[in-house]
This record gives sequence, C-alpha cells and structure tokens, in this order.
Amino acid sequence: MAVLWLDEISADDLEQVGGKGASLGELTGAGLPVPPGFVVTAGTYRSFIEEAGIDEELFEAVDVDVEDSNALADAADRAQELITETPFPDDLREEVLEAYREVGDGDAFVAVRSSATAEDLPDASFAGQQETFLNVTEGRLLERVRECWASLFTQRAIYYRQEQGFDHSAVNIAVVVQQMVDADKSGVMFTSHPSTGEPTMIVEAAWGLGEAVVSGAVSPDNYVIPRESDDEVDVTVAEKKVMHVKDEATGETVEREVPEEKRDRRVLEDEEIEALVDLGERVEDHYDQPQDVEWAIVDGDVYMLQSRPITTIDEDASASAKADLTEGLADPTKGVTDGSGTATTSSTESADTTASDEVIVDGLGSSPGTASGAAKIVSKLDDLAKVGEGDVIVTEMTMPDMVPAMKRASGIVTDEGGMTSHAAIVSRELGVPAVVGTTNATSVLEDGQVITLDGEKGHVIEGKTLEPEEETEPVEEVRPQSPVKPMTATEVKVNVSIPEAAERAAATGADGVGLLRTEHMILSLNQTPEKFIRENGEDEYVTQLVDGIRGVADEFYPRPVRVRTLDAPTDEFRQLEGGEDEPDEHNPMLGYRGIRRSLDRPDVFAHELEAFRRLYEMGYDNVEIMLPLVNDAEDVYAAKSLMRDAGIDPDKRKWGVMIETPASALAVEEMAAAGIDFASFGTNDLTQYTLAVDRNNEHVADRFDELHPAVLRLIGDVIETCREHDVDTSICGQAGSKPEMVRFLVNEGISSISANIDAVRDVQHEVKRVEQKLLLDSVR
Repeated sequence: MAVLWLDEISADDLEQVGGKGASLGELTGAGLPVPPGFVVTAGTYRSFIEEAGIDEELFEAVDVDVEDSNALADAADRAQELITETPFPDDLREEVLEAYREVGDGDAFVAVRSSATAEDLPDASFAGQQETFLNVTEGRLLERVRECWASLFTQRAIYYRQEQGFDHSAVNIAVVVQQMVDADKSGVMFTSHPSTGEPTMIVEAAWGLGEAVVSGAVSPDNYVIPRESDDEVDVTVAEKKVMHVKDEATGETVEREVPEEKRDRRVLEDEEIEALVDLGERVEDHYDQPQDVEWAIVDGDVYMLQSRPITTIDEDASASAKADLTEGLADPTKGVTDGSGTATTSSTESADTTASDEVIVDGLGSSPGTASGAAKIVSKLDDLAKVGEGDVIVTEMTMPDMVPAMKRASGIVTDEGGMTSHAAIVSRELGVPAVVGTTNATSVLEDGQVITLDGEKGHVIEGKTLEPEEETEPVEEVRPQSPVKPMTATEVKVNVSIPEAAERAAATGADGVGLLRTEHMILSLNQTPEKFIRENGEDEYVTQLVDGIRGVADEFYPRPVRVRTLDAPTDEFRQLEGGEDEPDEHNPMLGYRGIRRSLDRPDVFAHELEAFRRLYEMGYDNVEIMLPLVNDAEDVYAAKSLMRDAGIDPDKRKWGVMIETPASALAVEEMAAAGIDFASFGTNDLTQYTLAVDRNNEHVADRFDELHPAVLRLIGDVIETCREHDVDTSICGQAGSKPEMVRFLVNEGISSISANIDAVRDVQHEVKRVEQKLLLDSVR
C-alpha cells in the first residue's frame, strides 16, 4: 500500500514511515491527542523513482565532491528537477487523494511533512533537512509530496550525508499528511532539562502557530516546572510582538502583529500548564526516556504534534547528534518550522577545524585579542547553560545576566551594538576578545561551528587558527608596561562594570574607580528589584549590593570608588522575572531609567541608599555616590532629601551627578549650588542625546562622535563652571579612553579621567605628556 494511517503505525514501521511518522503513530496508539493523518510511505518514494526510471540518474547526479560548492549546487538542482518534473502514476495519485479526502471530509487544510528514514539516529540526525509545507489543500497536495521527496537532495542534505558516510541510495523518505491545527497558542516542551537531564520541565509558549517560536520571530514565554518538588513554576513572560496565523482568505501562514493587549500577557494559564505536564509525563513514560514535545492548543484542547528523544543530555554525543531538533528548539534562531508547532532545524555538520582566510562575519572589533572556539548561539537565558569554557558566545546583544557565561567564554560575537554596548564594555573588562554589530552572526553561524574571531579587526573566520595557549590576550596585557605608573596631577581612574573585574582593574595602578555600575549587580539576580525583594526580603537585596560594592572597595581602598546608582532601561528589566510589570517604551534609552526611576520608586531606591549607609558604617569611606541621568537641580534636591532619610549625611559624604544630557550640562551651576561634590561626564549618553544618534545602532555608528564640536563645547563649559564653584569634574564614558579626548580634557582642566581597563596605562602616559607640555609652555 502507498498509504498507512497513523493509527496503524508503530515504531516497528520506522523503515516505511520514517522517524516523524513512527513517532506520530506511537503517540496515536498510546491514546495521546494527535491530529489525524496518514503517511505516504518510503516504499512509495522508492517505487516512484524506480518505476519512472530516474533512480540511477538521480544517484549519479549527487555523486560529487561536496567541497566544490558549484558542483554541489548543480547536483542539488538536477536531482530535485528529476523528481519534481516526473508525473505521478494514476493509481498512486488516486490513492493519495482518496486518503486526503478522508481527513477532514475532503476540504481540510493539511500539513505535508517530510519524514526521512534516517532521522534521529543515535550517531547522526537528518531531522530538519527536508521540507514541510503548511495549510495545503487538495489542489497542491501531490506537488507538495513531490517537493518533500525532492528535499532529500538539497545541498545541505547531500553534503551532510556524504560527510556522515551515508550512501545516498540507502536513505529513503516518507511524507506525513496531517490535519492542520489552527492553534491559538503553541510551543515546545522538554520533559527534562535538555542540558542537564534534571527532573524539570521547560515549556516555551507563544500566541498562534509554533513557527514564530522556533524561527526566532518572537521571544516566547518560558515556564520552568519542577517535577520533584513543590516549588512554584518559574515564569518568564516575554514581549510577544508578532504571531504566525493562517490567513483565512488564502490559507497561507502569515505573520501578524500581536494585539497590544496580548503582547505582555502570559500565554499559558495554570490549568493549561498542568495539562501539558500531564501529557509530557505520559509521553515520557511511554518512551521511557526524556522527550522534547511540540504542542498546540485550540479552544482549550491540547494537541501533540511531535515528540522525540532529547539527545543533548548526553555530554559525549557527537556534534551531529547534539545539533538535532532538540537543540534547534532550545535555540530559536536555528529552527525552521512547519507552523503548526512542528519544528525542524538543520543539523550541525561535523566541526570544521581547518581555518579559512575568508571572513564569514564582519563587525566592529570592540575588545582586542584573538580567540578560537565553538560558537554557541545564545538567544535566551536558558541557552547560557550550554556555554562551556573556551566557547564563543554568539548572540543578538548581551545583557548583564549573561556575565557569568561571558566569563567562561573565549570570545563574544553580537548582531547588534557598537563600541559602547554592554558586550563591548564588559568584554574589555574581562579581557575577552569581542566583535560587535555584525547584524547577522546569529543567523550565519551555527551552533557548535568552530570559529576564530579577531577582536581588533572585527573579523570572524571559519575554523580554528589557534591553540588555547597561543590565543592572544587583550592588547593591554601583552604591551610592555612600566614598573612604576606615571605620576600625574590629573587623576586617572578606571571604569568597572562587574565586581569580578575588580582585581584586574586594580592591577592597572589606577587612582580609583571612576564608575562602578550597580545595575549589573542587580540584573545578574535575574529578577527585577521588586520581584527579588518580594521573594527574598529587603535585607537580602541590600546584602547583594553591599557584597558587590564591597568587593571593589576592598581592592581599591583607600583609593575612591565612585558607585553609580541603578541606571537600567526598562527593556533590560523586562527580560527578568517580574519584568511583565515594566512599562512598554518605544525608546527605553529616553525613558524610565536613572534618577527618574529612583525618585519615582523611593521605596526601592531606599534599599540602594541603605547599602551605602551600611558600607559607610563598615568603614568604607572611599565609596562615593553618583546619580545618573539627572537633568537639573530639582533632581539633585530630591535625591539629597532621600539620602538624609536613609541616614546618610550628604554634607559628610562625597556624592555627585552624571552629566549625560544637554539639560544637565546647561544646569550644572544650579546643581553645584545644590551641594554636589563632583560632576562626571557620561559621554556615551551625552553624545547620543546631543547628536540624536543611537549609540547601539550600527547603521548610524559612523555618526556617533564624542569629539563633535557640540559635545566638546558642552564639556568645556561644564568644566569651567565647576572649577568656578569648586566642584570636581571627571569623565567615565567611553571617550575617556581616546587620546584626542584626553588631550582636550587635560587642557580644559578636568580633575580626573576614568578609562576602560585596557586603556588605563595609555591614558596615564597621554595625561603625563599633555601636563608636561603645559608646564613647558608656561615657562617659555
């Protein structure tokens, strides 16, 4: 028979129905809710090519050198042409169409899905290499079946089989024809943790069809469900901007915007999670091993669309096996999908360790040094677990809660961001080579692919050029350094983003810390402050801040450590647990952040001030408070009042503001009268607000210029005003590491310059040169 119904199929029929078909048959036989359908068997495919007399020519066409890209492309084109242009025999046509008419009374929309007989083997995975078509009706059914057969001979599939040592003629393909599920919500469920195997279910969910989830078009909600404890479900609600749905007019799967009221709404209700957990346990019991399950919900009814073993738990599995569908689903940027919640993904080919001179990804070199390692695509926080020592993180943009994984990585590559992005700043502090602003790294590079990046040139090439001991350290580490730092009248300080970098920062011989960012300490908790305080208590929150600041203050004591209070935009908070309550802002950089947030939520700000009070009580008189994104004296007076309420005497402690907006630059005289001790330029923001250039937008990166005359005029005027009112001035923005800016600032009479860790020594020498020249000029 050309066709087998799902309720007739079991695992024993694998060779006839392929991995996908066998799994669906097993699930149907186990009484699990599977949409009805049938399979056009692998034997039918074999009969089709043999009876048409195209089999010999087909296999000869693909017997090529797969490293010859032109030959491979020609082979794929010819093989697919042979299949798609061969007509269906009449008897086969009628049998397939008759089966279709029994699904949904003859007018159903169906999914036509390839099911290769070699899918999901323990030593190789062909899953995702063949085609899937959605919302197919009778008029195009046969055409789609042929296209599924032809997809056995895509360039990727041909290459992979040959690399794995499979005979092309030994691999057959079946086709699943299954009633479409027009899902209200859908996603993926791992019945155990996909990396560690822990008894924890992980569910991802989004509105509409599952294609949006696994293709990375939308960030799904994430639900972590403990199976062996009474702990609460850990819910991360994402902002879901788009959804994939069936167009009622055409039947095609289309992308639509999620209605505003649903974007930040939790997708799954508690009872739906319970239903999914029950199904997950049933399917795991049936197969007697952890599974990854694709599911959909329609009008409250849950359907299972696919289930397969989780292979990523086995640490010793081959790179090929680890790159099958399970890993693709854990990594939405890799997957392509059938839109009914059924995901497919390309398998990672054997890692190529032979380096090529060809640049495969190009961006901004933001942290000097070179590194080789396996690329690990990180598209959500759960993916961080797969980043091991020496791997290269590849992500859209890093966030503060990625820092632990960044410390393990040998290099970092991002799609977005510029030289002042989080990835650039933190990677420099950690001494990790980085390339940012590539626009396409997460789509071009594959999970597990071995690459080499040059953090100075901004290039990424395929393959490994360096052994670990040969990898170059950041320029600051390999440059010959003087045993004694230059003595300068202008203090040279260092910027520190994370407490873990304190020891390395102190070793530079800097005069102190000009900027210690508290947001990285807070965001690394993976919860918004409000959420963390609710679950862990106020004292634990304060303790976290005290410990983080104290670690840096200890390294530098008695040198001053200037600590900036919380300055995280809402889009960073939205990524955390509890972030669903954050405002949805079109441009978070211009929104609810910095002192604005602190003054609006004085109860939360009070805990930050309490941390400073405790540090002073403990004897850390080298800690200074710096308030971000102030606009005027009104902000300063309000913050000063809250400091007194917290038991901090602003007349006895050193505190000040950041000059990051043109407004603050113009209002600095009034702020000096309000009692500030210092004003520190945040040139990253001051430049973008003055020039209207988004500093994280690579498309306008060439317009981001801290040395623009307008920016320099604002800085010069502030220094002059502050000098008149006995207020110290400093700079802690990215520009403080540039020689041209250093020369300008010293000539203007700035009190201190705070530079990136890898630039401190250069700045020290540049300051000394400028000061010596000023002295010589004064006596000539």
